[in-house]
This record gives sequence, structure tokens and C-alpha cells, in this order.
Amino acid sequence: MPAPSAGVYLDASATTPPAAPVLEAMAAAQRAAWGNPSSLHGYGLAAAELLERSRWQCARLLGCRPTEVVFTSGGTEAIHLALLGVAARRPAGRLLISGVEHPATEAAAAQLARMGWQVVQLPVNREGLVDRDALTEALKQPTDLVSLIWGQSEVGSLQPIADLGQECRRAGALLHVDAVQVVGRCAVEFGALPVDLLSLAAHKFQGPRGVGALLVRDGIALDGLLGGGGQEGGRRSGTEPVALVAGLARALELASEHLPGPGAVQALRDGLLRELLAQPGLRLSGVDPFRDPLSRLPHHISLLVCGRHGRPLSGRCLVRELWQEGYAVSSGSACRSSGSGASSVLLALGYDEAEAGSGLRISLGPWLAAADLAGFPMALARVRHRLSLKP
Repeated sequence: MPAPSAGVYLDASATTPPAAPVLEAMAAAQRAAWGNPSSLHGYGLAAAELLERSRWQCARLLGCRPTEVVFTSGGTEAIHLALLGVAARRPAGRLLISGVEHPATEAAAAQLARMGWQVVQLPVNREGLVDRDALTEALKQPTDLVSLIWGQSEVGSLQPIADLGQECRRAGALLHVDAVQVVGRCAVEFGALPVDLLSLAAHKFQGPRGVGALLVRDGIALDGLLGGGGQEGGRRSGTEPVALVAGLARALELASEHLPGPGAVQALRDGLLRELLAQPGLRLSGVDPFRDPLSRLPHHISLLVCGRHGRPLSGRCLVRELWQEGYAVSSGSACRSSGSGASSVLLALGYDEAEAGSGLRISLGPWLAAADLAGFPMALARVRHRLSLKP
């Protein structure tokens, strides 16, 4: 098996390698701002200053106010803080989610259900987009909260959040958006969106693991999940990880240099996708980016893979065999990797059990060049041939 350094990394939707300037920013923070930002002496003040400068930088790049930025340990915590934090201020009510949410949203919704909330799951179409008629019908009943994934990690589809958000606003429902796959890859202006809460994670755009943020519209009341020192305006207790936050801010800055508009990563994606779809037995799942480029994540390819005689192949076997060829890919969301068999996301899109087990995800990043991808189509063809020969 090749060493990790010998493989071509094509799994950006799972995590990304931290960029060199991000590591430098974190190292500088560790040297100069290692104090507790709640302390009143010079060491603490240096840490507090860097923390707030990073907050202002994130706010500027995300189109929101600094007071609307709550730093968290990542996307999972941000999602739980959004849903459970808002619910803590209300009697048990009604929550709408889609059928293709991240497991973190599903887990938070299940916790609310145990607390007496009614949780309604909205269907999606064959491309993974929320059924608009179902949303409209569901919002006719009093609804407190809606939580929707903006960029679906397994099939890459981008929900029309501006339109869906306006509909939620008209119905008087708060909207939380899981933007973990979107921030750093598409332009986000929180202040211009009809969205009340938005979650993100640094490691999806070459920042460090272990830090993320929840954007909370000013005036939205929510309780923290943890008691303690009352940091982050009382919304997230715990000593802030200043170096990680500095890395988040630097990673956002680097990502913003390539936004808005299509860039080098999307061009690489489109070229590779054309080559792959020329192979019989490979089908795209999610939105077709050549038909509707604004409705798919710009770095994302998801395929249903068949072998000889049209028999669906195991996505997990494809991942293992492609690593033997020197390519790191995924068979779906890394956060669902503990299970086995068919993808619940692909089942929600209407694929059968065999098809839903044949998913392959290739997700790109700015560390790649065309030369890195040149051998991938033939490697996939070889792997498909080998797996087709197995009983």
C-alpha cells in the first residue's frame, strides 16, 4: 500500500490539507498569543486582541457583524448549538429538515424529538434538491425552525438557499443552514441571505481541524450547550483556542482570494468529469454541472459505478482499490463511514439498494494540478475491470 505522501489526495469534502500560510499563522499565534484571552494581564490581552482581530476578519469575509460570529470546535458543534440553543429558549415546537442532512443535523433533530419536538423530514428530488411543494405545504402549519444543508457532501447539490430562506421568512420560521461544504468554496454574504443561523468548519477549506463557527443573526436568542465561563458572549463557554481561530481566519482569507466566480478547481473538476463520463458504466449523481453549474459544489464529482454487464460495484471496494493505485477518494460522507451497505442519501434520491451502494466521490482542492489527475480515469478503469472479475 502506498504511503500517504505518495497518494494523490482527492477527498476534499472529507477534510483538506492545511495550507502553509495557515500553519504559519497558527505558529505565530502560539508564540505570541498563547495566553488565556480572558486574563487581564499582558499575555491575556495579547491573546484577546488576536482573537478579536480574527473575529473581525471572519466577519468581513463572511459578510456579517463580529457580534454574529460564535467560534466552536467545528461544524458538528455549530449545528448542535444552532438547533438545541434556539430550542432551549422555546417550548417544544416543530422542526423541518431535509432527507439528505448531515448526521450531525439528524442527531440534533433526534435529540429535539426526544424533548417533545415534532420533526418533519422533507423529501428531495432525484438531484438531491428539496421538494419545493413539500416545503410550501409543510410551512402552512406553524413551524418554529427549519434546518437545511446548503451543499450536500455526498452528491454535491447546492440548495437554492436564497429562495428557500425567503419562503421560511414569510412563514415566520427561523432557518439554520449547514454551510460546512459551502464556505470557502462559494461566496457567502451572510448579511444578504434570508438565513438566521449558519454553521461552518475550517478544515473543509484548508484550515485546521477542531475549529469552526456558528453565525447567529443579531437578535436571535439561543442558549449555550455548556455552562462555564460565559465566553463567546455567553453562547459558548470554554477558553477560546486562539491559534486555531487565527488559522480559521487565515484560511478564509486565502479562500476568498479565489471567490466569487468559477476558478481553477472548477476547471479541473469539469475536465476530469468529462473524461470520466466518457467511460461506459459511470453515471453522475446530483445536479449536472454542465447544465446548471450554480447548483453544484464547484469541486465535487459523485458517480454511480457499474462493472461488466451493468452490475453496480461496491463503492467501498472501489475506494480501497483506488488507494492501491495511489488515489485517495471516498464512497460518500466520511461522517457516515462507520456503517455499511447502501448510502441513505442515495436512497433518499430514489436509487435502489444496489445503486446506492455503488457511489464514488471525488472532491478536489487548490493543491492539485492537471498533471495530478491525468492518470485517474485509467486507474478507475483498471479498478473497475479487476472488481468486475470477482464473483
